[in-house]
Amino acid sequence: MTQTPEARPRAGRLPRTARRAQLLDVALDVFVEQGYHAASMDEIAERAGVSKPVLYQHFPGKLDLYTALVSSAVDTVIEGVREALASTKDNSERVQATMRLWYDSVADQEKAFRLVFESDLTSDPAVSDLVARVTSDSAAAISEVIVEDTGLSRSAAELLAAGLVGMGHVGARAWLSGGSDLSRDDAVTLASTLAWRGIGGFPKPPTEGD
Repeated sequence: MTQTPEARPRAGRLPRTARRAQLLDVALDVFVEQGYHAASMDEIAERAGVSKPVLYQHFPGKLDLYTALVSSAVDTVIEGVREALASTKDNSERVQATMRLWYDSVADQEKAFRLVFESDLTSDPAVSDLVARVTSDSAAAISEVIVEDTGLSRSAAELLAAGLVGMGHVGARAWLSGGSDLSRDDAVTLASTLAWRGIGGFPKPPTEGD
């Protein structure tokens, strides 16, 4: 007699916020493994141990679930940049703290980072706008510091800030995906030194009495 595979046990009742968090965690794994187009709500529900109606109670469709994940990951990175900038008044330390944020994000939250920077759904305006916000909002926060501490124009500061953001997340992704033998600390030190030797060359504006 052929045995039928046992059905996966359904997850017990959870508070709504806890269930939503659990569904997001499961969906993150599925989307990163398979990409948006290949992932299915059936598999996400199955892995989460819930029925599809329960999944749809929280997220009306696959795009809603995906954009919720991307939005959360984007917000986490942007808030991390702001916290790094606010962590000290020393600009060389600010550069190091901000660079560390990118390397910590790519190493400790690799799945969420990949969801943002390796999305296969950038053709969707909602997703592309979210992905672009990582660079634009991070650069905006950095440009505020540059304007304040150098006296450069807003346009000049925004260009420099965008370059620093690119150096951070592109370098961090290359470090992780390339299998570098550099430790995270060594990689952060190298990136921070390069960034500071560039941005640190812009003089502070003169103060009264100079």
